[in-house]
Amino acid sequence: MTHGSRIATRTRRGLAAAVAAGALLTALTTATSASASTSSTPVGDSRVVCTSKKPGLAPALSQDIADALDGRKGASALAVYDRPTRTRCEFKAGSHFDSASVVKVTVLGALLRQSQEAHRKLTPHEVKQTTAMITKSDNDATSALWHQIGPAGIKHFLSLAGMGHTVPGAGKAWGLTQVTAADQLTLMQLLTTDNTVLTPPSRGYALDLMHRVERDQRWGVPAGAPATASVHVKNGWLPRDTGGWRVHSVGSFTGGGHDYGMAVLSTGSRTMDYGVDTVESAARVIHRDLAH
Repeated sequence: MTHGSRIATRTRRGLAAAVAAGALLTALTTATSASASTSSTPVGDSRVVCTSKKPGLAPALSQDIADALDGRKGASALAVYDRPTRTRCEFKAGSHFDSASVVKVTVLGALLRQSQEAHRKLTPHEVKQTTAMITKSDNDATSALWHQIGPAGIKHFLSLAGMGHTVPGAGKAWGLTQVTAADQLTLMQLLTTDNTVLTPPSRGYALDLMHRVERDQRWGVPAGAPATASVHVKNGWLPRDTGGWRVHSVGSFTGGGHDYGMAVLSTGSRTMDYGVDTVESAARVIHRDLAH
């Protein structure tokens, strides 16, 4: 065989190998894509859309969430993630709501980020304020921290956290911050995974406070949570002259083989209890379906 023939032969073999490798990669990609299913169920003028790697989970979740929200008065939105099954669900996740007290987790995140950048620990007074803000939902502590952090500090944290659709309330009106279920879920994910925004000690501090929320404020997304999960929650509730009650709940569920979170927002309820029922109706079916 001549030198030219050997080169030609090696070239053909190389091309054949490349084609085979490309075919294998395509097959693997197709198989991976095929293993993830997406399901969509209508609710009013929108849809619950779920995607999951676990067979049968996406259609079960989308249908059950839709059933839980169908017919409820007012407006609602939600977002869900589950890491073990690579599941995500959304319903009007980009819609804006007055934040009420769920913004307090964002305030905490912004303070923790500021302290990291200053290479310092929280002061004893800041520990007292953040504990009151999260575990008791203390408004005075929140107002003090909101003022201390400042608009630039809040916006800086939102930018770093990837919460681009959250609009801080003007002036002292932290409770009128405009939030979305998608951004709130991003925050829950940020608190439960390694990232460059918040250090493990900062994340641990935030989750510990959310785990120690006072008993009478543990309603909302913890409804129906498995007993083996560690529950981290923050709720918000706000009546306004127009649009009724804003009732929200965000949380994450870790430990015991669990690693998921959800944000459920609602507005337009005649009473706070009605809003709580809306949130908890969705939460219960989410917990149930993820446990199966």
